[in-house]
Amino acid sequence: MAGPRPRADNGAMGWVAPEVVPERGWTRHAAGDERALLDSWLDFHRQTLLWKCGGLTEEQLKTRAAEPSDLTLLGLVRHMAEVERDWFRYRFAGERPGYLYVTDDDMDAEFTVDGADAEADYAAYLAEIEAVRRTTAGRPLDETFVDPRRGVEMNLRFVYTTMIQEYARHNGHADLLRERIDGATGH
Repeated sequence: MAGPRPRADNGAMGWVAPEVVPERGWTRHAAGDERALLDSWLDFHRQTLLWKCGGLTEEQLKTRAAEPSDLTLLGLVRHMAEVERDWFRYRFAGERPGYLYVTDDDMDAEFTVDGADAEADYAAYLAEIEAVRRTTAGRPLDETFVDPRRGVEMNLRFVYTTMIQEYARHNGHADLLRERIDGATGH
């Protein structure tokens, strides 16, 4: 994914999420290599989340779905950064990068966006995706690891499918959030 670059608005509204149009790269791999297909579907879902946020102000990104829910588009971006890090880097690669937002006392802290900096959180999300790309580069889908939380042997293929379903579910949430904010629908 050629990641969008955050841009400053004219100063009147502050930072605005960059516009993103998801590429349908998965169609190039629909009858091809499994790894290319998984990578392209994952990239499509990453781009779709950013697309749902595109053109919105920080305040709009922090708009809650409905009381009492804390679900926001910015919370979803922060959550997916945390989930990418957790599955690919911590569980699969055995790195110990630490949390971005959550703590041992609050495992849902990424959804608390009061006081959050949307521009910094976008940058952290994009950086995490790049770190994941470096982590998985050249690693076979059959490479196994023991999940440190479950004590179960898994492989990289499982992580990819887990992440694709995680994004698909949360992109459904993002659809509803975006429609609530400005009526925009699609995908």
